[in-house]
Amino acid sequence: MKILNAYKNLSALVFLGPLCFGQYQFEVKNASKNYNIAIQSEDCSDNSCMGKGTVDLFDNNNTKVQTFVSDDLVINLQPGQKLTRGKRIELTKDQRPVIMDDFNFDGTEDIAIRNGNMGNYHSASYDVYVFNSTRMSFVKSKELTELASDGFDFFEVDSKRKRLIMSGKSGCCDLFTTEYEVIPNKGLEKVLEKEVDMTQEDRVKVITKEKIKNKWVTKTKVYTSEQYNKEK
Repeated sequence: MKILNAYKNLSALVFLGPLCFGQYQFEVKNASKNYNIAIQSEDCSDNSCMGKGTVDLFDNNNTKVQTFVSDDLVINLQPGQKLTRGKRIELTKDQRPVIMDDFNFDGTEDIAIRNGNMGNYHSASYDVYVFNSTRMSFVKSKELTELASDGFDFFEVDSKRKRLIMSGKSGCCDLFTTEYEVIPNKGLEKVLEKEVDMTQEDRVKVITKEKIKNKWVTKTKVYTSEQYNKEK
């Protein structure tokens, strides 16, 4: 009976082995003040990874907090980072497979996981999870995920003004910026839109729409290209 049980355990180890050791492994140390990150990816080439991947979040005591799954976890490798199955590669925060910050300004860190290139002009897109103090876990935010998937790369977090800023463009010379306030228990509220039209070589047209006391105020200003470059 002991021999039979040992054989079963050995069979299970052989079966699970390729699943555990056949994947490419990465880590982001000190991803924030409170967390470290371990990543596994199933599909990597010489200089990048894509396809299904998992992100394990650990606290400073090396206790696993939560696991996240991305259908398209894009990781762009830097020169000198050599892929080896089963060997963990350290990533920098600048490589941005995972972003941590307080996205809803409630005093707790949230997490964004790279999920493909669905942003403006096929730029990076992310699934965003906010920390829910009632559930004591990170819960996916539909609004923030849409915001992190519609603009040009990830949105900017302005902690001082408590605003999220999404940027985008149309063609080569029409740039857009949209700012949102996070309203507790309600969601995102658009408070500013700015368009910079540089389609004409000799002038720049800036249209700003701002919500002031629940009313939208529009301002339009035209600069010469030289004036705009000096003032921006």
